[in-house]
Amino acid sequence: MRNDKKLKRKVRRSYVVSTISISMVLFLLGSVGYMLTAALTAAHTLRSSITLSAELDNTLNETQRKNIESAITNIEGVTYIEYLSKEQKIDDAEFRRMFASEIESILEENPLRNSYEVTVATRNKVETDNIVDKLSAISGVVYVAYPASTIEQLHSSLTKITIILIAFGGALFVISIILLNNTIRLAIFSRRYLINTLKLVGATKSYIKRPFLATAAKQGIWAGVIASAMFSAALAGLSGAMPEIVSTSELIKIGIIIGTMILLGLVISLLFTTFAVGKFVNMKSNKIYLY
Repeated sequence: MRNDKKLKRKVRRSYVVSTISISMVLFLLGSVGYMLTAALTAAHTLRSSITLSAELDNTLNETQRKNIESAITNIEGVTYIEYLSKEQKIDDAEFRRMFASEIESILEENPLRNSYEVTVATRNKVETDNIVDKLSAISGVVYVAYPASTIEQLHSSLTKITIILIAFGGALFVISIILLNNTIRLAIFSRRYLINTLKLVGATKSYIKRPFLATAAKQGIWAGVIASAMFSAALAGLSGAMPEIVSTSELIKIGIIIGTMILLGLVISLLFTTFAVGKFVNMKSNKIYLY
């Protein structure tokens, strides 16, 4: 009787330890996944916020200007355009701050040109240069101004960062899967004699696997719930320093990550338990004692 209680406590302890181990790995995956998506979103935002200035011939009439606007809008990669008159430019506070005195006392007339500020979304410098060439080819566009060296450096840096983040996330995922597999296998390993006993009394493979899979499903869900609670608590703690975490778009992203952690915990637990139990179910009885 005492041995039975001791065995039950041992099995229960193994179950709790493996559940906590799975939840910790899921929490780590969820946290890194959130940081990866945040970093990739930031990189996409930067790539989508490049602004080019298409300087126009000041002799253009309203109809010609509208035709140019339509032509710019139809260029692939253009996400937003805004017309700026030369009067708006010269009245800009930042522009005037560059001059120690009033511009009117230095220049007799406004030397600036009307322009379209064109926001584009590109993945590399080649795509940006193609858009610049298309803008320059439009009749009535005198010059296209943009910080070429800055844009090239931006694309280069973002590409490197994206590759590093994806490689890091992929490596962490593989390592986490290996750790989860070993954790579940060790939990099943401690019950290998019970599996062998069931085999000896004539139990079928499906009958032996059924209770293990039911336990694995509960374990996976509990691990996902615990990991989700830890993840939510961590984000709640960060919300004071980073208020943008509680924005609607971020809440949707957080909900997806939490759902993924619970689903991943369930799928991984069932999958690895199936493999681990199947190994001992198919193993000959004399080899179990030598394993």
